[in-house]
Amino acid sequence: MSREFLPGQIISYPYLWSWQDERGETEGRKSRPTCVVVAVRIAKDGVTHLALLAVTTQPPQTDRAALEIPDTEARRAGLSDLKRCWVMVDEYNYDVAERSWYIEPDEKTLGRFSKAFMMKIAAAFGEASRNSGRRINRMD
Repeated sequence: MSREFLPGQIISYPYLWSWQDERGETEGRKSRPTCVVVAVRIAKDGVTHLALLAVTTQPPQTDRAALEIPDTEARRAGLSDLKRCWVMVDEYNYDVAERSWYIEPDEKTLGRFSKAFMMKIAAAFGEASRNSGRRINRMD
C-alpha cells in the first residue's frame, strides 16, 4: 500500500466502539467518518500504525470526552452534509494500514481538518488517553 496517512485526514472506516468490543463484537456496524489522529510509519518494516477517532452526529454523553466540530472544519473534512457532529477523543481504534481488513488501499479521503483544529483534537486525545482512554485493537 503506497497510500500516505496524515493526522487530520477523514476516512471512511467501520469503527468499532468500545461498548461493542466489550460485548464481544468484532466488526463495526457501519462505515463512518473517522479521523486519523496518529499516523506513524515505521521505516524498518514499512507499516503505518494508526490511531483512529470516531466522528458522530450523536451528542456525547456527559461522561464522555468529545469536541464539537465547527462548521468550517466540517466543510474542510467533507462532513458538510452532517448537521452537528463531534469527534470522540476518549477511545480509539488501533489499526495497521498495510495489514488492515478495513482500509481500502485506493479509497480517497473525505477531507482533512486544519492544523489548528487538529492541535486541539490531539491535546484532548492526549488528555483523555492519560485518564480514561480506551484502545480497541482492530488487528485481531
